[in-house]
Amino acid sequence: MVEDFSGLMNEIGARARAAAAELAYASQERKYAALVSAAHFVWERRQEILDANVMDLAAADARGITPAMRDRLVLTEGRIRGMVDSLRTIAEQKDPVGRVLAEWTRPNGLHIQRVATPLGVVGVIYESRPNVTADAGALCLKAGNAVILRGGSESHETSMAIYDCMVAGLKEARLPEAAIQMIPVTDRAMVGEMLRATRWIDVIVPRGGKGLVGRVQEEARVPVFAHLEGICHVYADRDADLEKARRVVLNAKTRRTGICGSAECLLIDWQFYTKHGAVLIEDLIKAGVEVRTEGELLKIPGTVRAAPDDFGREFLDMIIAARLVDGVDEAIAHIRKYGSSHTESILTENDATAERFFQRLDSAILMRNASTQFADGGEFGFGGEIGIATGKMHARGPVGAEQLCSFKYLVTGDGTIRD
Repeated sequence: MVEDFSGLMNEIGARARAAAAELAYASQERKYAALVSAAHFVWERRQEILDANVMDLAAADARGITPAMRDRLVLTEGRIRGMVDSLRTIAEQKDPVGRVLAEWTRPNGLHIQRVATPLGVVGVIYESRPNVTADAGALCLKAGNAVILRGGSESHETSMAIYDCMVAGLKEARLPEAAIQMIPVTDRAMVGEMLRATRWIDVIVPRGGKGLVGRVQEEARVPVFAHLEGICHVYADRDADLEKARRVVLNAKTRRTGICGSAECLLIDWQFYTKHGAVLIEDLIKAGVEVRTEGELLKIPGTVRAAPDDFGREFLDMIIAARLVDGVDEAIAHIRKYGSSHTESILTENDATAERFFQRLDSAILMRNASTQFADGGEFGFGGEIGIATGKMHARGPVGAEQLCSFKYLVTGDGTIRD
């Protein structure tokens, strides 16, 4: 028997659209109550969530999941605590809906306001990372949006356990349960249904690997907030402080290799290298990183010759590409050619060089003397993120509650007519 996926999508979509209409004017207090209650239930039911995660991990290990994917899938009590903290942080934020973004009065007396409004219904398609269930549900709710979640089959049990906590929070706050919905089947056909659901979904956010994101960007008829890859660069400028550079480079690569903010390419200025030698490369090798490089850097013991496609590659592993460059302009040219417009960091004490780097690159996130691992909504003070957007739409970088809003114009006259 062939399941009616189209009918299921219409049923879920209609409920989401109705919930979104109610959420658009839900009070800040009601949304706060739902999120605080959800945080309570996540912590109270943490053992159930961990038990579900054990089931997902066992199935994933049997299929031979990669270490990077496993790291994204695994939950610990500490990570659940982080989820709870994120929910409470989002709850405490100011309500983004109804903010007056700009206002002015025309010579004819018309008073015009541009006011933040919810997007409507957000569809989130994600792999492996079950905490997205909480982050996406919370951020969409905060911004007055309904959300339809489609988690990956590898994290289904864990995601459903977290989803149940989110719905419990909605019930406690007397908000529509359909404000947060989870696609109940793991069949990939439902991804296609979501991508075509222009009647029900206002924007799609994919969270996952290159295969998933590429499919979404290629097939979606609904607008998309997404990044295809996190090819993040760190550039050690000739005026970099050595100790700062050593700390940042090591952290940017090794803290967590499986996240999109992990550094995948290290660019070293020739003058820095002449002055300080191979210390940055040696630190990485000592930490267990495979450094793939070329030319002069191949003389460093333990390095490996880079393949042509290693520059511009997202490893998501204890591997990094490295290259010497002659100044900031050559670093900028390299990043423009090989980067994915995600996150780049410059290590320098020279203000003019840093300003040039910031002005001439158009990645969603640019950093100075800081690890690319900070490319995260929680670290930006958003409480969490629904994803990182690298496109040119209004949402770029970490997508938090404010970025999940659109706007409308409120125009007030006094019997005003147009000549």
